Amino acid sequence: MDAPGLGGLNWAVIIIYLLATLGIGVWFTKRASGGTEEFFKASGRIPAWAAGFSIYATTLSAITYMSTPEQAFLTDWSYAAGNIAIFAIVPLLVLFYIPFFRKLDVTTAYEYLEERFGPSIRVLGSVLFVLFHIGRVAIVIYLPTLAISSVTDINPALVAGAVGVLSVVYTFLGGIEGVIWSDVVQGIILLVGAAVILVFGIMALDGGLATVVSDAAADDKFISADNWKFGGAAAAIPIVFLGSVFNNLHQYTASQDVVQRYQTTDSPKSTARSLIVNGFLALLTIPLFYGIGTVLYSFYQHSEALPEGFNTSALVPYFAVTALPAGVSGLLIAAIFAAAQSTISSSLNSISACVTVDIRDRFFPPKDGKPRTGVAFSRAVIVIVGALSVGVALYLSATDQAQTWDLFLSITGLFGVPLAGVFALGIFTKRANTSGVLAGLLLGAGLAWIVQEQAGLTPFAVSTVAFVGAMIFGYLVSLLTGAIGGRSDHDVLPLTIYGKRASYTRRVPTQPTNPAEAVSASAATAESTSSIGSDPTRPTTTSATVNTHDRQGHDHD
Repeated sequence: MDAPGLGGLNWAVIIIYLLATLGIGVWFTKRASGGTEEFFKASGRIPAWAAGFSIYATTLSAITYMSTPEQAFLTDWSYAAGNIAIFAIVPLLVLFYIPFFRKLDVTTAYEYLEERFGPSIRVLGSVLFVLFHIGRVAIVIYLPTLAISSVTDINPALVAGAVGVLSVVYTFLGGIEGVIWSDVVQGIILLVGAAVILVFGIMALDGGLATVVSDAAADDKFISADNWKFGGAAAAIPIVFLGSVFNNLHQYTASQDVVQRYQTTDSPKSTARSLIVNGFLALLTIPLFYGIGTVLYSFYQHSEALPEGFNTSALVPYFAVTALPAGVSGLLIAAIFAAAQSTISSSLNSISACVTVDIRDRFFPPKDGKPRTGVAFSRAVIVIVGALSVGVALYLSATDQAQTWDLFLSITGLFGVPLAGVFALGIFTKRANTSGVLAGLLLGAGLAWIVQEQAGLTPFAVSTVAFVGAMIFGYLVSLLTGAIGGRSDHDVLPLTIYGKRASYTRRVPTQPTNPAEAVSASAATAESTSSIGSDPTRPTTTSATVNTHDRQGHDHD
């Protein structure tokens, strides 16, 4: 198949988009340079709606942008149950997870794990996130590059460079605030792009929407009775929904790129509103992206046939460059770029947060005791990781090594859902301990690997096994080791649902990043005269009391 050219107008649209995202990073450069509180949390200035848009754009990668329509084109809408699962877990997040992240005022999700289980679990969770997302960034650069270059005359290296390098630059410059506002622009572009494909595809058909509905109903392209049966050829919606709940619990509770957004708003209520915005956008995705697949199914049934041997992963960009007017197809390519860049920039900033906060600040504090005031180290991490990921993407493109890299992602990714089980054990149980959750993490991942390789289960069923396995193994081993070794004297009750409204004194002090934060921390420490959960045996490691807005006593055993 000969790749069609883009033309001058389409190139102009793409270049304008890329320069606009770069401009956002430049705009926030000065503010982001004020310290890690600014660079990673934007000092809580982000409006709820913008944070919600950012979460949505972060979780919707270019792979999803192209694979969701492909799924509907090839099969049906059954995977849309996963989008419904996102909305379904919002109350769970607001009631049982957000209060603890906000109570501790964490920069990374894994700070909670140290308070609850100790430094080893924190480091393990943080390192797993970093490794997986280095690989994910490379894949998010590589696969859209492969798809776009297969249906256009754009050089793959140019695509990878435009997507990857510019993402590094504006993430480097603007910090999380630049990332979030870029996400907002990119989220709007990708939604508008999807709507444009939908409208043009319907208009190109004789009979329009009626033809689409008729074809889909005749060929079971929506939802059929088979989708509710277990073990059939069609995807079983209950399994898709349940597995998606656990997948999304990982992303929204144990993955730094999303959890980091919770601290960029000014209050827990704003964080809750951001999740509601994200939930509604996830629902909007169903008619848009699954609708695209169904519309293109009708289009290529009636208008023209796809080339022989066509790779349906490139379905969306192929339709864009062959069937849409000049300028409009450029907007669609820009939308795919936007979906990729929003994921890449979020991953880069979050990786930098983990390396800076969980590794450097935690284990290598300043020798002179003075607070760190700059973000040079954090920016250096972004450059190094970004360059590594772009290099790996180019290597994959040049040598066709995707299967090897996908194996790496599957291995590290297997620990993701079990890690969500570790967070759940910490929040919903009082007896989970370090040995137990470590065993649960390893055994849950191992069990998931076995059923994935041996039982031939769907990815959604594997996620269910991974989460439930980590919870059960983790709790049982905790009971066993607790009975043998006794319970820790550290009061973890305020870190569980049984003490959700209780104040808590962090046993691991935060590192102030500028003089103002240092003064504030000192004042808070002076005012703190007593705190539930303090450990009298650790007087030299206790920092300022961290409170919720509602100080009440906690429930006792």
